[in-house]
Amino acid sequence: MSQKFQEIINSERPVLIDFFATWCQPCKVQSSVLNTVKENIGDGARIIKVDVDQYPAIAAQYGVRGVPTLAVFKNGELLWKESGVHDVNTLTELLKQYA
Repeated sequence: MSQKFQEIINSERPVLIDFFATWCQPCKVQSSVLNTVKENIGDGARIIKVDVDQYPAIAAQYGVRGVPTLAVFKNGELLWKESGVHDVNTLTELLKQYA
């Protein structure tokens, strides 16, 4: 996964990574928000989910200490990262800004 992860975040298109856990209730809320964000942003950005329990090394590498944590990458560079649940408009505007 880490090789594949590197390929994904090295994209020209912005990539929103949703670090989540299956047992996390706020993560479920964030997931439904991200579905709407994907509809809004279309092909302008990718949205990828990373289960921190399945890929703890990736989570640790990017300093993920709580879930949900969202991070935006473009050309391999971390542009933005925040923990907690975020709303549709904030995330849509954020991704448009980096697109």
